[in-house]
Amino acid sequence: MRSLVRCTSVGTFKTCRPVLTMSVCWVNQKSRPTTRNVEIDPDQTSVVFWILRPIVFRFSFAARSQSARFNIAKRLLRGPKMHRREFITLLGGGAAAIVPFVARAQRSAIPVVGVLSPEGPKTGNANGLVEGLRELGYVEGHNIRFEYRWAEGRFDRLSELAADLIRLQVDVIVAFVTQAAEVAKKQTSTIPIVMVGVADPIGAGLAASLVHPGGNVTGTSSLAVALVGKQLELLKLAAPGNTSFAAMFNPTNVTFQSLQVKETKAAAQTLGLQLRFLEVGAPTEFEAAFNTIVQEKIGVLLILADPLFFANSKALAELSVKSRLITMTAYRTFADAGALMSYGPNYFDNYKAAAPYVEKILKGAKPSDLPIDQSSKFEFIVNLKTAKMLGIDIPTSVLGFATEVIE
Repeated sequence: MRSLVRCTSVGTFKTCRPVLTMSVCWVNQKSRPTTRNVEIDPDQTSVVFWILRPIVFRFSFAARSQSARFNIAKRLLRGPKMHRREFITLLGGGAAAIVPFVARAQRSAIPVVGVLSPEGPKTGNANGLVEGLRELGYVEGHNIRFEYRWAEGRFDRLSELAADLIRLQVDVIVAFVTQAAEVAKKQTSTIPIVMVGVADPIGAGLAASLVHPGGNVTGTSSLAVALVGKQLELLKLAAPGNTSFAAMFNPTNVTFQSLQVKETKAAAQTLGLQLRFLEVGAPTEFEAAFNTIVQEKIGVLLILADPLFFANSKALAELSVKSRLITMTAYRTFADAGALMSYGPNYFDNYKAAAPYVEKILKGAKPSDLPIDQSSKFEFIVNLKTAKMLGIDIPTSVLGFATEVIE
């Protein structure tokens, strides 16, 4: 490539400007080298097009004839203007190879974290991950990007949502609760997976051990299943004299709920309680379940931990108060919305605890080498306003155990 100066005269004025000349060479169909000089006018070309030009120019040689190759190369080098027919020629010849190149360039420029969750965005739990990464220097839109996939309580959608994240080739998948982590692991063994709130990662086949997970899954483990016994115990203390309890669970969340139901049955037997299990797999089934509880004159309800119930905290809390039930859940949002009590982990904090895992993986660490952390921080919230409305006196021993009392 060499530099020239071209001068043009208009009337009595003479204008000079630099012009670059580039030799374009290729082998023709007769195996003879062909060379032509092409002049490049810098004024016609944008900075962005100059950056992309070497990539596009490389694939202009996919055109069928020498003249077509030359004309395309000439126009590419002169400026960003391109006719429709030439653009289609490029697409047919080599643009398909450009797409992966650009995609790889984008991924190398900014890491992408996929979030797979059976809940919805309104819960705000995943903001804990964003906040945790921000504290580690990763700012959304600046040096990290998030791709959220919400199942909105429909566990049957997790598989397609996970497949979507894998097609995007995200750098890490953060999977909330057991079933989301299971689905992600079944579909990829190469993309690192950071789990959040998984009850029994070893029992679910997600990890070989807590210290050495193996495979491509690590993260935080929740003791939500083991908390069921404590929840029933607190309910019994808050409602002395009641032995007939109801337990609501979501049958569509197969893995996690089967563990919870098993633990609930064992705890109820130990405490001498009679349990009536109610299957509720969609919001449309809420009212019928509460009608059954009222008709059977059951005064105490335990709502087992599940994203479906968490996403509908307000509706379930209102039905609990309307039915005058002594209710316990795993989520504090229920107590905030008017239910009597909640005891369980803080899922915002659980998401936040996943941030260091994501950071280490983005810096090159392997999930198999990162030990799984078991959450041991729990909240016990008591809504005294609801207790007064229901005419219940919460024992001092129970209140003394509370993390927070709503008055």
